[in-house]
Amino acid sequence: MSRSAVNRCMLAVAGLVLLVGGVLLLAGGFDLYGRIGLGMPSWWPLGTPGRPVVSTASRTRWTDRAWWWPTVIGVLVLLVAGVLWWFFAQLRRSGPSTVDLPVPQGSGVALRLRRRALAEAVETETLALPEVARARVQLTGDRRGALLRAVVRLRASGAPDELVERFHTGPLANARTSLGLPDLPVDLRIRGAAPRRKSAPEPPRVL
Repeated sequence: MSRSAVNRCMLAVAGLVLLVGGVLLLAGGFDLYGRIGLGMPSWWPLGTPGRPVVSTASRTRWTDRAWWWPTVIGVLVLLVAGVLWWFFAQLRRSGPSTVDLPVPQGSGVALRLRRRALAEAVETETLALPEVARARVQLTGDRRGALLRAVVRLRASGAPDELVERFHTGPLANARTSLGLPDLPVDLRIRGAAPRRKSAPEPPRVL
């Protein structure tokens, strides 16, 4: 599972938990449970408008224990550290935003190309292949550890072997030439064409 998919799942779960929890607490604050005659258990937080979310007994139950405050502080520190780590992980790139292009030695010229620009060029060439219906290309890593990732969806009439041959001799070969990396590795993933839905038969006509 990719990092973006994991992030979306985590955000969806966290958002759902917060939404459900907020709705339940608002229901207690507006006394909706009493209005509809729904008796909530004694341990349920904020069952009535005058009841606090955390009772006084719950807040002071272990305050006289020596382990209580170190445990609370340690858990909060770990929680904040985990949130900050996740936040900065989203900002961290998988590599530099540009890659160096080969130039003649001694020319004194430095050429750099945005990784996204190269990926878009390879993606456009891949989409032009007759077997391709959709394509998504990404270039990761720096020049020494560059990797070209491509996810391709076949057309209904496309053949995987022909696609692989055309991709290696076309888009991939051009990318390797542009970067000056004849051994640029590639991660090519081919997905089959989406099955066509069968249309429902027309009802018989009465003449």
